[in-house]
Amino acid sequence: MYPATDEARRSVLTQAERLRLLSSTERDLIRLVHEPGFPRWLDQIKAIGGCAHPIYLSGHTTVRDVFSGSVLRRYSTEDEPGGRMPVRCRNRRESRCQPCARLHAGDTFQLVRSGLLGGKGVADRVQRHPRLFVTLTAPSFGPVHRVSTEGAAPCRPRRRGGHCGHGRPRGCGQHHADTDPALGQPLCRDCYDYAGHVLWHASAGALWSRFCHTLRRRLATAAGIVQTRFREHAALSFAKVAEYQKRGAIHFHAVIRLDGPDGPSSPPPLWATTDALEAAVRSAAASVEVQTPYSAATGERAVRWGAQLDVHTIRSDAFTQSAVTDSAVAAYVAKYVSKSVGDAGGVDYRITDYESVRLAPVDSHLRALMGVCWRLGGLPELDSLNLRSWTHTLGYRGHVLTKSRRYSTTYGELRAARTRYLSGVDSRTWDDGTTVTESAWRYVGSGHSPAEAELAAGIAEDRARSRELAGQDREWGYGRTS
Repeated sequence: MYPATDEARRSVLTQAERLRLLSSTERDLIRLVHEPGFPRWLDQIKAIGGCAHPIYLSGHTTVRDVFSGSVLRRYSTEDEPGGRMPVRCRNRRESRCQPCARLHAGDTFQLVRSGLLGGKGVADRVQRHPRLFVTLTAPSFGPVHRVSTEGAAPCRPRRRGGHCGHGRPRGCGQHHADTDPALGQPLCRDCYDYAGHVLWHASAGALWSRFCHTLRRRLATAAGIVQTRFREHAALSFAKVAEYQKRGAIHFHAVIRLDGPDGPSSPPPLWATTDALEAAVRSAAASVEVQTPYSAATGERAVRWGAQLDVHTIRSDAFTQSAVTDSAVAAYVAKYVSKSVGDAGGVDYRITDYESVRLAPVDSHLRALMGVCWRLGGLPELDSLNLRSWTHTLGYRGHVLTKSRRYSTTYGELRAARTRYLSGVDSRTWDDGTTVTESAWRYVGSGHSPAEAELAAGIAEDRARSRELAGQDREWGYGRTS
């Protein structure tokens, strides 16, 4: 109704003026809290931990008794706000969704730890199997600035000094803190092998596969058995994670375990010792190589591991004096599974044209790597490497974490166990053959409005603060090795 008095009209005008002075997020917040389904929506977002980019689904699930056909349980989104239900985005990257990234890191911790201590369907005897924590690095593509604290040696000291062919110093006498933007930058960009860097990334997956194949051969040779019959005597299991260094090159952290022929449930043969496994790892890492496709622009290059190789025996959690224990290794791997090239200064979204490379918010070194990746991706002879699709990852095409089939459980099994726990249904009757589930779901949207994003971020922050106060992170070791 139109305001009847002058005072009422002035009040409406004043209110409208105040609304105009609010930001779009504040106006959206006023709209949101006046929605009739706001309390229920808030409960839903709390239930998914304040996910930053939820997926909205519409549909229903009905559980019936197989014999009588009666409905035991039914859920439908008909009465939910907007007729839809939010679910987690499950993005592993911390830069995109911190709540889901932490949940994924927790799953990774359990996945890696179960392969070291047993549990989650893995035999406990794996604790007594030979186990190593191995770090494999990329080779040098040119000297870069590195961390050098006060009191230690400078970045790259050179007594005789000297300059490269491009007139730039070959050394660096400065000290760089770990926050110095010069870290990872080449001493001379014209000397740096950008093409070799990109091609190494594109071939890293094949190099790891060849390394595992060669490792089995080295173990068979050391044991005096025919290489082709190695699987009849032992099985090699692993879980590895990729991490980007400051220079934009990846290296792999891998848990490598030696089992019997039937996997973790069978004891390894007597010759399968930790020392034998370490010797085979070092030999395989030093000898393995793969060839890149030939191109007139780059030639045919041999791709190898870098000279820096770290190999550590994984000890039981009871060995408190050792830094390389079961839980510490699992926490270390879990910490890096939520990282991406964005944490090394790159971008975490796909590049679709060369103009995007020029405008990307990265330093000149990473921009040069992305530019070379894009240009090499246009060569027909390198088309099999699919470099342009992976320009944002500097040519690396692999998953952040991979594992062998027999190493331990899977992400799917861990998520299913969590679903059963949260549902409150007895796991013994979850899939006992006496019920049948009928489901029909469809995608209806994703993401938040500005006000919804602010509220979800607040929920996620509150959850993180509560965990910090309760010390829950220390209970499963997350961040212990940071």
